[in-house]
Amino acid sequence: VVQPVESGGGLVQSGGSLRLSCTAPGFTSNGCGVDWSRQDVGGQREWVSSLRTDGTTGYTDSVKGRFTISKDKAKDTVYLQMNKLTPEDTAMYFCKTFGGSPGRAGECGYWGQGTQVTVSS
Repeated sequence: VVQPVESGGGLVQSGGSLRLSCTAPGFTSNGCGVDWSRQDVGGQREWVSSLRTDGTTGYTDSVKGRFTISKDKAKDTVYLQMNKLTPEDTAMYFCKTFGGSPGRAGECGYWGQGTQVTVSS
């Protein structure tokens, strides 16, 4: 089981930056992709970004040009660099593994516990 653990959240002023980390031991060797999602105080969850196993990335429109997803294979960690943050980015951020190599799909598909990001105006 590739169980992700998020870190790096915190309180930041509008216009500031944070880098979130998602450490998921084995996600590379099991061929998992990694998603970032966020959930606001109202409970609405929104997909934010994906890093697919072929190396391609995706972003929801509201974060394009401000957020960047990347990975460090040696550390089995995926990062979400968030710049030009606004109060609308305030949410609990979660990462989740998905996909998996043939025969390894059961190792992926797990959520982390989340890390809180709060952006003050």
